[in-house]
Amino acid sequence: MSDDDYIYDEATGEWRPASEMATTASDRTQVRDAAGNVLADGDSVSLIKDLKVKGAGQTLKQGTVIRSIRLTDNPEEIDCRHESIKGLVLRTEFVRKRG
Repeated sequence: MSDDDYIYDEATGEWRPASEMATTASDRTQVRDAAGNVLADGDSVSLIKDLKVKGAGQTLKQGTVIRSIRLTDNPEEIDCRHESIKGLVLRTEFVRKRG
């Protein structure tokens, strides 16, 4: 793209330079935990509060470590596995990245 290219930004209703829009789009795809740390595939996270798991009839306790997370298309959700629960999806607002 050249410097003269502009893209219509539906969020603001303005025409913005294409180079600026490319930077903004990449920032939106970052998945962040409750503390604002950037998450990536394969990271380990811990729960920051007790969570009742629908359909499994059990509660995951605060501090439970979840290993090898997978990012989803939704930046507010992560795919993960727990020893007793398969196909677990957690909201990023309830997890914190481990070291």
